[in-house]
Amino acid sequence: MSTEAAKTEVGSYFISNYPPFSQWSGDALAHIQNAMANPPRKQLQRDGTSLETPLGLYLHIPFCRKRCKFCYFKVFTQMNAEEIERYVSALTREIELVSQQPVMGGRPIRFVYFGGGTPSFLSVKQLQSLFQRLHQSITWEQAEEVTFECEPGTLSESKVIALRELGVTRLSLGVENFSDAILEENGRAHLSKEIHKAWDWIVDADFPNVNIDLISGMVGENWDNWRENVRRTLELSPESVTIYQMELPFNTVYSKDLLQTQQAAPVADWQTKRDWVRYAFEEFQDTGYKVSSAYTVVKDPSKVSFSYRDNLWRGSDLIATGIASFGHLSGVHYQNVPEWNQYLEALLDEDRLPIGRAFVPTADQSLIREMILQLKRGYLETEYFQTKFETDIADRWKDVWAGYVRDGFAEMKVDSNGHCNRIELSMDGLLRVDALLPSFFEPQFRGVRYT
Repeated sequence: MSTEAAKTEVGSYFISNYPPFSQWSGDALAHIQNAMANPPRKQLQRDGTSLETPLGLYLHIPFCRKRCKFCYFKVFTQMNAEEIERYVSALTREIELVSQQPVMGGRPIRFVYFGGGTPSFLSVKQLQSLFQRLHQSITWEQAEEVTFECEPGTLSESKVIALRELGVTRLSLGVENFSDAILEENGRAHLSKEIHKAWDWIVDADFPNVNIDLISGMVGENWDNWRENVRRTLELSPESVTIYQMELPFNTVYSKDLLQTQQAAPVADWQTKRDWVRYAFEEFQDTGYKVSSAYTVVKDPSKVSFSYRDNLWRGSDLIATGIASFGHLSGVHYQNVPEWNQYLEALLDEDRLPIGRAFVPTADQSLIREMILQLKRGYLETEYFQTKFETDIADRWKDVWAGYVRDGFAEMKVDSNGHCNRIELSMDGLLRVDALLPSFFEPQFRGVRYT
């Protein structure tokens, strides 16, 4: 059933939304403007009642010391203090404008995510100023989770302490690999000694929730190196570990070089990457960690939740702030403008929100979006989709599921009446979940460029 290529090819991608981003356009801007100008839509619950839709906040901090060769996010290097201050001023003005929109509906912010780029690139003084200005417009005192992405080499003891005092509850540390040679080859700015310095400061600050990111399949990686990565991560014993399989979207340094030279990608093939993730999952499980998704293991599920992930995968609203950031409000997807001058001028000169494009999914597309994203957890509860979308997902896609069952990727669980109430992926299915998802795409979105 899967059409996945054996090799890691240019154009491979991680599925994070539906329909594909390439289908969004400026023609739909009126829809997101209308959504913002009206009270928020309610969200249907399992018992048939409707409750307010959870609201989250994403803030994009696009600065980095270096651009990683595999990075496909909007980032800027070599920005000076004056340029950073202009960006922070624009970002805080954006938050102020958003906070005045009727779509907020007086809702508390349930989760906050500072992503990048490298949010920890900001100095302590810049961070304190940013948070102070943000809190003049919004508060996240009731948030279940405030996540802050960090690059080890940008941390200091004072910065870690400041983040704790500013109310960050979860750090996500971009380790990726412990080999200096591999870090350098892949364009990472930090080296292994900076990982351990940062970790000591994090432990001393008593952060309640710390995640370590690893990447399976970085250029130069091999089995010996991968085993060492797992061993050293286990020694640090973080609350969670997220492992991504290396991809090559079109706009990375590696991809552009490969397209120009027409050479084969120097990245491990998909089966090798899956084997490495499987090995890591097994090693972590042997020490008590639990598999939480296709990418994540957690030490104690009763203490560690993923509010940002789980709410988004269930259709929550997300305010997108910062250059090129993606959001979703009252059933409308949207993205901010992607260019530096566009973003700053919209906010600082024209005093308007910097939205660049949008997309209004149909009810069926919203169903597909939630289903494929929730499948990344490794299971689907069919009752959830029957209640929210009035659709029996087991029956509607029975041919797809039958193929995945036959291939050993999925299992259909049935109740006492013989009705499928749960769909579970095997480990083989979970490790290749992004390759399984396009089978659920509508025909017009199969084979199109994703971003």
